Amino acid sequence: MSYPLLMLLSALAQAPAEPPRSDVGSYFNFLDAYAAKSTHPLSFLSGNWPDPEAWRKQGRDKMFEILLYHPDPAPRDAIVLETTKKDGYTRYLVRYSITADRKTDAYLLVPEGLTKPAPAVVALHCHSGFYYFGKEKITETENPPKVLQDLINGTYGGRCFADALARRGFVVLVPDAFYFGAQRLPVDTLQEQYVRDLNKLTPGSDEYIREFNATSSRHENLMAKAMFDAGTTWPGVLAQGDIASVDYLLTRPEVDAARIGCLGLSIGGYRSAHLFGLDPRVKVGIVAGWMVPYRSILFDHIKNHTWMLYVPGQVPWLELPDVVTLNAPNPLMVINCSQDKLFTMEGMRAAESHIAEVYKRMGASEKFLCKFYDEPHSLKIPAQDDAIAWFERWLKP
Repeated sequence: MSYPLLMLLSALAQAPAEPPRSDVGSYFNFLDAYAAKSTHPLSFLSGNWPDPEAWRKQGRDKMFEILLYHPDPAPRDAIVLETTKKDGYTRYLVRYSITADRKTDAYLLVPEGLTKPAPAVVALHCHSGFYYFGKEKITETENPPKVLQDLINGTYGGRCFADALARRGFVVLVPDAFYFGAQRLPVDTLQEQYVRDLNKLTPGSDEYIREFNATSSRHENLMAKAMFDAGTTWPGVLAQGDIASVDYLLTRPEVDAARIGCLGLSIGGYRSAHLFGLDPRVKVGIVAGWMVPYRSILFDHIKNHTWMLYVPGQVPWLELPDVVTLNAPNPLMVINCSQDKLFTMEGMRAAESHIAEVYKRMGASEKFLCKFYDEPHSLKIPAQDDAIAWFERWLKP
């Protein structure tokens, strides 16, 4: 090898690496500077709040205002579509209205042998780019297609946590969220240009499900535009649906209304943070795989995330860790994965510190727990077991 070539290679080896580039290039500079001006005046850490209940009311009122979804109330019209006896519990497929003009399906898991109302958990399914199913991602079903079982194996360690909770004595409600499962994209009513490839496949086949998921992913852009244009937000629709599911859960005689919890992973974790923070009927919350300040994803993690989590006008008032603490000092657990590429470690740690400080100031540090697992983005069996233990500690007498 020639001397000049050696010199060149040596110079290249010593050259400083090019700094990482933002998802939005140099636009990041003015956006981050603007975000930095937000003082989050409704954060518990932003001022002196002698009356915590007044602070909670202000924060919740502001969130409901900016979530921009206030549909006509739903009638109480729940029906049971199917009953299946399982090992240790009975699974009911139920359908109920969540607004005056929309319904959802859910699985209700009722442990066998109940002699009095039991603690209950609203189990919130993930996004995972998998729209064809919702509740089935975290509930055992008979003969699941391979594409679904692969997700359960990879994301949940092969065990559906809703059933694990039911076998430990919890009544569990697992609703389909908007845009998933029973509320999935109505492809039979879309223009042909959007479903041309899908229409070539056999409905229900693995190939069809994969193409359905790809079609739904592409359509998120249009859905988000349509929702903003209609004057609402995707998180508003999700949060209202989950609150309506608590309404249904509390009509069940098997449920102790004073002992309700919620748990979800990924977009389910994001939903769990909002359900816990905004609905005081929920007494224990667990958020898995979605608890960071929004600003922490602004540089180069925006590309990792769905349209389902943007609330215009929120950040000037409160960050996501502020939302989830609106139910403090009720018990809250946050589950993170140290190999999670959807977030930065700095963002996950910042949220942990923020929430811990709120609980400390409320004199309730023992009611907040944050745990990290050496895994990619997931909620596998060790984390599930710790989540179940948290519910057993705080929801069972």
